[in-house]
Amino acid sequence: MRRALADAPKHTANIARKRHIMFIGKLMRDQDTDAILTLLDQLDASTRQYNERFHGLERWRDRLIAGDDAVLEKFVLDYPEADRQQLRSLIRQAQHELAQNKAPATSRKIFKYIRELDETQRGLR
Repeated sequence: MRRALADAPKHTANIARKRHIMFIGKLMRDQDTDAILTLLDQLDASTRQYNERFHGLERWRDRLIAGDDAVLEKFVLDYPEADRQQLRSLIRQAQHELAQNKAPATSRKIFKYIRELDETQRGLR
């Protein structure tokens, strides 16, 4: 199913695109549509699920910047694929930027890293 969806943009001729869409429809008959809709809700920025996930990630970022090693350990328990050294370095940089009243560039990097980890863990990537 994933391969068929990834191959869809390759079909540029009208009849080939139509045939491929029919093939995807055939594959979807065997899929759990509730799981697909749940996954789409997590990706759609207008849904409540997406906003809750987004705000949860923002809270993690804020706790990591304001917290200590205990917060980092809790985060690594939730996201075992996280690179501790990289996160510690980013957290130190963000704390330094906060103390210097600089633009929160590293804070944005932390959020992007956390979001990538979350998407990988949820199977969205």
